[in-house]
Amino acid sequence: MNKQYYVYLLTNKRNTVLYTGVTNDLQRRVYEHREKLVSGFTKKYNIYKLVYYEETKSIEAAILREKQIKGGSRHKKLDLIVAMNPQWRDLYEEI
Repeated sequence: MNKQYYVYLLTNKRNTVLYTGVTNDLQRRVYEHREKLVSGFTKKYNIYKLVYYEETKSIEAAILREKQIKGGSRHKKLDLIVAMNPQWRDLYEEI
């Protein structure tokens, strides 16, 4: 059985704050952020809207990609989001 891993970007209502994360269950993890079940940055800044994600086959690849995205500039993160989701829709209902 092939396991899937995801790197994702969340934002707040006004799209001003970005959060990058990694998970093996995207729907569950975003739900946890949305319902404020996760203490920390996303809860503090009301970050709940899924605006970008990508899938990988290994946890190592997902973690490496997460580090690449986190280490990149805000402009690069915005480019990723706009390429996949130009209207900045909440993708949660589509996953």
